[in-house]
Amino acid sequence: QLQAFGGGLVQTGGSLRLSCAASGRAVNDYALGWFRQGPGKGREFVAVISWSGTSTHYADSVKGRFTISRDVTKNTVYLQMNSLKPEDTAVYYCNTLPPGNWGQGTLVTVSS
Repeated sequence: QLQAFGGGLVQTGGSLRLSCAASGRAVNDYALGWFRQGPGKGREFVAVISWSGTSTHYADSVKGRFTISRDVTKNTVYLQMNSLKPEDTAVYYCNTLPPGNWGQGTLVTVSS
């Protein structure tokens, strides 16, 4: 099971770090990614880190602002979000790639 947390309210230009805690599996067993669903929008891909941890990939909308990383010792994947924009407002989820069952997401609200 993958549980995302760390969301909150932040002003435009601010930063947040989301965490994804994995239970029942190791973060280095799978490619793990972040996804988000904004108000009135479908769920979209944000970022992924390979099972080896050596490769990452980002959606164009977050490239250069967001960084995905992981700590194998803590069995946790992170999403560092900088230079946040109002359009980043969404519920953020973590999941394997390809996605399995969706766990509870964490809400990020960026105020203008």
